Amino acid sequence: MSGELDIIIRKLQSGDENFYKSVFYDYYARLTFFANKYVHDLEIAREIVQDLFVKLYERRFNLHIETNFKSYLYRSVYNSCINHINQVAVREHHHQVIKNQSEEQYTFSEEEMNVSELEHKIYTEIEKLPGQCRKIFKMNRFDGMTNSDIAETLNLSKRTVETQISKALKILRGNIYPKMLVLACFLMAL
Repeated sequence: MSGELDIIIRKLQSGDENFYKSVFYDYYARLTFFANKYVHDLEIAREIVQDLFVKLYERRFNLHIETNFKSYLYRSVYNSCINHINQVAVREHHHQVIKNQSEEQYTFSEEEMNVSELEHKIYTEIEKLPGQCRKIFKMNRFDGMTNSDIAETLNLSKRTVETQISKALKILRGNIYPKMLVLACFLMAL
């Protein structure tokens, strides 16, 4: 260690307030200007330099300076600027990933809502079918029963079951198809 550096470190370690003020006033503006060249934000540059002086005081007993004091200050500011730039880049990357994921989820949710609304309309129309017609249609479409099984279960002719299913489909097409066209036109306009 050079004699000058020795003196600086001893004064820092002693907590000499006047020395700290002197170092602060000698270097603050120059270091802030230097930091601003890297971070392109004067407030952040000021914070970086202020943090350096706080750390300088907090670590005064464990300072390890290999070159000269001025080089140490500039190197410390440079390293803090690089750390800040890297943190900003990581944050921006994470924000972009989150944004992309939320846009994908939003698109999925929009499709899911449209399907859900259509299903709701279909179930609403099914519930409006006449009693026996509704029961036979649900047994066929939801329970997966064949026309013969439904006829046997309800003690009806197979022809009656077929007629009721045909009637249900005709009613549903008449009530749902126009609504689907309106929904499809709306979705195409988006």
